[in-house]
Amino acid sequence: MADRSLRGMRLGTQSLQSEVGVEFSPRKKSVYRTADGETFEMVFAADAEVPGVWESAKSGMEGVLLDDEGVAVISEAVETKIPRSHWDMLLERRTRPELEELLQERLDFLRARRGQQKIGA
Repeated sequence: MADRSLRGMRLGTQSLQSEVGVEFSPRKKSVYRTADGETFEMVFAADAEVPGVWESAKSGMEGVLLDDEGVAVISEAVETKIPRSHWDMLLERRTRPELEELLQERLDFLRARRGQQKIGA
């Protein structure tokens, strides 16, 4: 029975699907150049935003996007927000003396809960 179901097929070498009627999405090639002069191509969707820098798969170096004439595309620097730490956000809401006072209140409260007396009181 197994012989009959596999007759005429080579396992794993052929697909039963054809490419008839398949429409591929529009694409565009972008060329990048690394610092050592190596150029490589990347294929992106036609409506995708092409990044100005891409890492080469061969060398691992970053390549800069080239235009149609082979000149490096200079992208305007996007102003990034400097990440704020929790401490920075806290200092926006309270002054340092207020924070020291709150800390002392909490320490007194915790010491009283544990049965410890405040030193110097």
